[in-house]
Amino acid sequence: MPLPPDKLARVIINTDAKNEADDQYAIVHGILTPMFELHGLIPAHFGAKKSATSLKDSHDEVMKILDLMKLTGKVTVADGALGALKDENTPAPSPGAELIIREAMKDDPRPLHGAFLGPLTDMAAALLMEPRIAERNVRVVWIGGGHWPVGNREYNLSNDIAAANVVMRSRVEVWQIPMTVYRILPVSYAELMERVYDKGPLGRYLVEQLFDWNTRMVAGPIEHRSLGDSPAIGTIMYPECGRWDWRPAPEFNEFMNNVHTGRNRPIKVYDTCDQHFVLEDMFAKIARFHRGVQETAKFT
Repeated sequence: MPLPPDKLARVIINTDAKNEADDQYAIVHGILTPMFELHGLIPAHFGAKKSATSLKDSHDEVMKILDLMKLTGKVTVADGALGALKDENTPAPSPGAELIIREAMKDDPRPLHGAFLGPLTDMAAALLMEPRIAERNVRVVWIGGGHWPVGNREYNLSNDIAAANVVMRSRVEVWQIPMTVYRILPVSYAELMERVYDKGPLGRYLVEQLFDWNTRMVAGPIEHRSLGDSPAIGTIMYPECGRWDWRPAPEFNEFMNNVHTGRNRPIKVYDTCDQHFVLEDMFAKIARFHRGVQETAKFT
């Protein structure tokens, strides 16, 4: 049964989709969540260490997922910046940043949720291009940052420290899901084979690309993967699915330590996430989609 407009959460998903093997699950989960009004997917860069064409790689992966779901042309795709910000004062304009600005500036009483599964480049670019969006009803849900309170090297942060500082120093609302949380949503190979692999071409692809990534990139024995981007979807669906509190936003130095200046507004920092809620909801939606149940986000 379609939900009324006031029960839909406005969402943009910004994803470094080909960085590892978990973004794919979060993208699919977001697309299959009926309470989302999905304004678009923004493919994001993931630096140059893994690939010289990381933005293109993310774009191609997003398009592959949409093709597998037979949704090509139905979901807005707006590419983000080619790489990290030059500095904390210079924006990196892109169709993705323009999408964020356009949706943030709409007169809509509902918050706009930006689920950022990689670096914060495109959110920072949007803030630098149109500072007024910091005063709008926008929530940045970020998978990134190290251990609280000290911080440490963390991959998403490493790909654009300047952008993270722009966002943290702004007045935009931030929900941070640091590595201590996103690392504890593991799934085993057996679980994926039983719950996802037999769900048509989409299910086979989701599982096979994860197995392939682990085989190529992980040293030593392994038969699991943490679906670390999925908490961004889960917390938008159900903000109380983890324990959290409000803490003054840190800034980040070159070593990715948290620098606690005390000058920035509080952000919501998650310390836990309900693995059962997030993963079981995703598994159920993939199964229903495979059976032909036509429940998806509303696409705009």
